[in-house]
Amino acid sequence: MVNQQHEIFLGCQPILDRRQSICAYELLFRSGQSNSAEILDDLQASASVISYAFGDLGISSSLGKGKCYINISRKLLMRSMIEILPMERVVLELLESIEADEEVLERCRELKEKGFSLALDDFNLRNHQAGLLEVVDIVKVDISACTDCDEVKRSLEYLKSWPVKLLAEKVETMEQVKQCLEMGFDFFQGYFFARPHMIIGKRVDPSHMTLLHLLGMILEDADSNEIEKLFKRAPDLSYNLLRLVNSVASGMHQKISSLKQAIVVLGQQQLLRWLQLLLFTDRHGDNVSNPLLLLAAQRGKLLEALAEIINPRDAALRDRAFMTGILSLLDVLLNQPLEDIIKQINLTNDVRHALLERQGRLGSMLQLAIALEQNEFEKVTELLAELKISMDELMHSRAEAMVWAAVVAEG
Repeated sequence: MVNQQHEIFLGCQPILDRRQSICAYELLFRSGQSNSAEILDDLQASASVISYAFGDLGISSSLGKGKCYINISRKLLMRSMIEILPMERVVLELLESIEADEEVLERCRELKEKGFSLALDDFNLRNHQAGLLEVVDIVKVDISACTDCDEVKRSLEYLKSWPVKLLAEKVETMEQVKQCLEMGFDFFQGYFFARPHMIIGKRVDPSHMTLLHLLGMILEDADSNEIEKLFKRAPDLSYNLLRLVNSVASGMHQKISSLKQAIVVLGQQQLLRWLQLLLFTDRHGDNVSNPLLLLAAQRGKLLEALAEIINPRDAALRDRAFMTGILSLLDVLLNQPLEDIIKQINLTNDVRHALLERQGRLGSMLQLAIALEQNEFEKVTELLAELKISMDELMHSRAEAMVWAAVVAEG
């Protein structure tokens, strides 16, 4: 049983569509007393976890426009408690252990009539549930469990007989993404987009160079007029900055309409924050197409929230924590070693050590954020103890960071 909410760990893994836009997350639940990363079998525990995720954490609003996939055992499938879930926001993922008898099939048809979407987990030709293929909308194929591409192709050829969408899970590299696209998969699950793939000799985009220059100027306390002049040389960056700032400036009485106004009203510390996010935005305004923006925004905001928990009076620590989270993905964005990139920015020692060596308090916070993204429960627990943060505080901070990131990406 789950007796205390702070014992509940909520893991999320992104699901992307063929355009590599995040369209959903799979939610993984675990209690501090369980070694299983799947949703708990005990019905009372499952009810507690679902209530915690959708009630206390408000996970539905944390996902932006995306859906969430939830693992469903046979016992949970047959219970009415799952009908309290927002049907338009969830996909009920049937575990491969569910036997496709008539009782199960009838229940699946009933849920589909109510408006729920159903997915079948871990399909393979050796242990497929043909009966369930009649009622599900999405079929997940674990490509890491297949010995070769031919095995995946045989599975996909078999699945053509049913009107289902195909989801490749445990996709780790961009090369695997390309192969899965060619084979006809509709969705992809994993953090492959957050792994650097260095290209020797690749030049940094001029707009990124301008932003790195701007970051350096602000860190060195440059004059606001000089900052504005540099922005004016890049109109597309100026437009994106105004759009990005306005998307998250709802607390202000008026919209920011000029660069000078942005610099004066925000101040250099807030401007520095939006510049960091601007690195990850699409130059043509299609932010949602870049999952790195969502991840960077989530990471930065989560580290800021953790700094608030550790020392509520230290505003400078919060700013450095946000910067650490955002800049930790620059190597992925620019396809260059992080050490080479940050040579161009005048960072404080604690931020530099956190980024390059994962050292110090900021380094531990960054490790915690990455372990949380990768659903490494044991490492998360260890780092929480080191930082003296509770699991409940972490889960609420993450939910708030996801809400904020969704607003930024959709702004």
